[in-house]
Amino acid sequence: MRGFKVSVSKDYLGFSSAHFITFSGHQCESLHGHNYRIAVTVEGDVDPECAFVVDFGVIKRIVRPLVQAMDHKVLLPSKNTKLVLRQEDQRMMVEYLGAARFVFPVSNVALLPISNTTAEMIAEYLAHEVRLAFKEEGLRRLEALEVEVEESFGQSGYFRIGMGD
Repeated sequence: MRGFKVSVSKDYLGFSSAHFITFSGHQCESLHGHNYRIAVTVEGDVDPECAFVVDFGVIKRIVRPLVQAMDHKVLLPSKNTKLVLRQEDQRMMVEYLGAARFVFPVSNVALLPISNTTAEMIAEYLAHEVRLAFKEEGLRRLEALEVEVEESFGQSGYFRIGMGD
């Protein structure tokens, strides 16, 4: 059995953002930030003509705008049932379990369609976005991809998805 994979993790595929996580019960951590790093690993057959799984440049071109959209932003999960996010003019109001919590300029917010801004959920979001972009590129030999979101050195969340899922 043969198996190939390639991985891309570059300094410019990182971003600095603020976030907070809601926990079980009635706990919400304080707003804080991380210097995130993203790595994308792709598995599949090699192209018979080019002899690679996927061009590194294609991965970088797809991932870079995704991380730039989160860079120097406050990450807010739009699917968190404990939060109410409400835009008023150019302000994003954040309520936690019915109590006012934060107010941010809309231009400083990245709304993500996830339930919490954990490394795992950010990795899942990015994996789905990358998979969609690969399909739009017409990349047919790919079997799976994995996204790693490192929020600090030695502390990462991962999400792996098949290309046919």
